[in-house]
Amino acid sequence: MNSISEQLIQAVGIMFLGMGLVFVFLTILILCIKLVAMRFAPQPQQQKLPNSIQENFQQHGIDPKIVAVITSAIHQYRVKA
Repeated sequence: MNSISEQLIQAVGIMFLGMGLVFVFLTILILCIKLVAMRFAPQPQQQKLPNSIQENFQQHGIDPKIVAVITSAIHQYRVKA
């Protein structure tokens, strides 16, 4: 039978071997996931921005009076705080 010190040394060696294998596996897994994500990810498309804020409001159906009220409320809140 081995002495306790030999058993501890063997246990530490097995522990580091296991931790190393898990680290290598997870690193390879992360790299594979990133490669697949880059390959199949949709390409971002450029959207045309409206020429003015008014066109943006009209395009989305937002009443400019509502925007003015919200802007005023935000301004008053920031002045108060």
